[in-house]
Amino acid sequence: MRSFPLQIVTADGMVFDGQAESISVRAAGGDMSVQAGHCDYVTVLGMGQARLIVDGKVRTAACIGGMLAVADGKVRLVPTTFEWAEDIDLTRARHAKEYAEAYLNSHPGETDSREYRHFEAKHKRSLIRIGVAQGASGARSL
Repeated sequence: MRSFPLQIVTADGMVFDGQAESISVRAAGGDMSVQAGHCDYVTVLGMGQARLIVDGKVRTAACIGGMLAVADGKVRLVPTTFEWAEDIDLTRARHAKEYAEAYLNSHPGETDSREYRHFEAKHKRSLIRIGVAQGASGARSL
């Protein structure tokens, strides 16, 4: 399979800089995949699982927010948060899920408040991190 140059950069620095055969992410409009020869393209990222194929091996990560750009055959992923599956602290992610659920369950009538939406997002992020850490394909559907 042909490869293309891929960079993954977060506010903390370079996460990946090398050749990849494929990258799949959750974009704002739904799941998408980029392979060598993809047309120039820019999109906003949603919350979901990123799936990279490098040297025929699959790596997954929790990828939340940011943007993806394809230009002149090069791909740059600039996510707000990017955690490789093996680096996710599952205990911490489960705790974040429980904490968010406790807030959401104790404030059922506040669905329009800024704080409620903050905890909804926190809950979704924790579910994605848990799903990626456990290798669940269901993490992509959030």
